[in-house]
Amino acid sequence: MARGLLLRRRIPDRRSGRPAVREHHGRPVHRPRHAATPGARRAARTGCARLVTIYAEVIGDPIAQSKSPLIHGFWIEQLGLDAEYRAHHVTSDNLADYIASRREDPDWRGCNVTMPHKQAVIPLVDRLEPLAKRVGAVNTIHRAPDGKLVGRNTDVAGFLEPLRDRLAKQHYFRMARVLGTGGAARAIVAGLAREGFTIVLAGRNPEKAGALLSELAEGEHHAADLAHFAETTDFDFDDREGCCDLVVNASPLGMRGQPPLPFDWSHAPPGSLAYDIVTDPVETQFLANARAAGFETIDGLAMLIGQAAAAFTHFFGEDAPREGDAELRERLLA
Repeated sequence: MARGLLLRRRIPDRRSGRPAVREHHGRPVHRPRHAATPGARRAARTGCARLVTIYAEVIGDPIAQSKSPLIHGFWIEQLGLDAEYRAHHVTSDNLADYIASRREDPDWRGCNVTMPHKQAVIPLVDRLEPLAKRVGAVNTIHRAPDGKLVGRNTDVAGFLEPLRDRLAKQHYFRMARVLGTGGAARAIVAGLAREGFTIVLAGRNPEKAGALLSELAEGEHHAADLAHFAETTDFDFDDREGCCDLVVNASPLGMRGQPPLPFDWSHAPPGSLAYDIVTDPVETQFLANARAAGFETIDGLAMLIGQAAAAFTHFFGEDAPREGDAELRERLLA
């Protein structure tokens, strides 16, 4: 999409009964480094009428903890776009009204969707991409060129992104132990199944795990009780050379305010990769224990940045400038 398509629109002069500032512009916005957007700076120099900037946002309940405004704001800053990215608190009761109001706002380019709305938004969009339909969860909504609202799932792409170099290799066998059966697990199971993994899905309710596997993963997979992995095992693993083994925390366990995930690393085959999708804190006990046991790790920021990059392109018509990922991670960890 040409950069020119991202230009701002002028707000009409105030008339009787018409506010000069739209309601949504009173909400919190992300302005990188607290600087005015390029359009606002030009308006100040020329004395023009105030300009409206296109925007996207993240919605959820709660939402204050979201790192998405920092991520998207960083990329907007790097590219010099006349755009903003905001966090907006939306409750379940207000979700339908939120979508209806944004449909009427030509400056709105879409939103990321976080808990607890990833499934509730499905009937509120005009169409679903096939992957979102298969996963049964939407984490990105954007306005298509025809004006329709499209529901997408970029969690799958975000989860797989840090694994791409590993998955580009040939393996005799791929196995993933996925811990958790919530919304995030749905995207992870669907993504791993497409990459040829045999999946062991563990949850507090093994029947729920089995149903999820039947729905999202073809082939022979296995459901297990999460408690099984909390106890030490003396299982003698076979030769894992040429295999790809993952252990994934797809649950909220280990998040700030949550108990840690009970996993004993004697259950992980030699050479396994530990992957925790939790982002607060980034350094979880799960990852610390994995490293202490000699395993390589991936933290939750990898998936968070990956899924955000896929959404950014849909919102603003530009690829996220990933060459700045190291600096971005520093800001997220500050």
